[in-house]
Amino acid sequence: MAVSTTRHPDGVAEIVVDAPPVNALTVQGWHDLAGELLAAGRDPGTRAVLLRAEGRGFNAGVDIKEMQRDPGHTALLGANRGCAAAFSAVYDCPVPVVAAVHGFCLGGGVGLAGNADVVVASDDARFGLPEADRGALGAATHLARLVPHHLMRAMVYTCRTATAAELHAFGSVLSVVPREQLRGEALGTARSIAAKDPRVIRCAKESLNGIDPVDVHRSYRFEQGFTFELTLAGAGDEHRAAFARGAER
Repeated sequence: MAVSTTRHPDGVAEIVVDAPPVNALTVQGWHDLAGELLAAGRDPGTRAVLLRAEGRGFNAGVDIKEMQRDPGHTALLGANRGCAAAFSAVYDCPVPVVAAVHGFCLGGGVGLAGNADVVVASDDARFGLPEADRGALGAATHLARLVPHHLMRAMVYTCRTATAAELHAFGSVLSVVPREQLRGEALGTARSIAAKDPRVIRCAKESLNGIDPVDVHRSYRFEQGFTFELTLAGAGDEHRAAFARGAER
């Protein structure tokens, strides 16, 4: 499996994504991730979740090559539903989720980090949405939780990325450390949460979700509708094919 969970004695559930070469998840991978998050949240012994990845980067989004192998739109529909399920599982997890981000955090990676309760990053982390270059849209809902509104718009239009240092200055990344210290830093943050009274922390998570000004579930599904529109118009297939050709070189 591309996703695994280790349950620590102190109540931290450590969920790790490891899908070489770039942690771009297949449809099944997104649903597996959602399942691991849901299972961790259902466990009354879980006090906090640490979400991290192995390899070159945190997450590169969906597996475009899987879509290109599908002559219809089954993989596209599956990826959209899988991403929505995984992002929701982070947001709706009854306990806080700490995301440890290194390297690239693109597309679906932004969806995961943006819905996390706390983000810790390595100094090489870069966050971005390349969707416009792929003939798609989505996860601006989550990027807006990480960067100011006008920067979010510029990043969507230009596909430029933002550094961990920039996000730390905005207050959306709690701390920035060298990559070799990332797991320890994030695990320490998760453990500091896990040490609190779980009754209070679970109520705090529910209360904070309840006062969010944006319904992240509905907002993201609204964005996804434009991906379907672009696919029907031909732009989606055209840009995904160009990306797949470039990736093969």
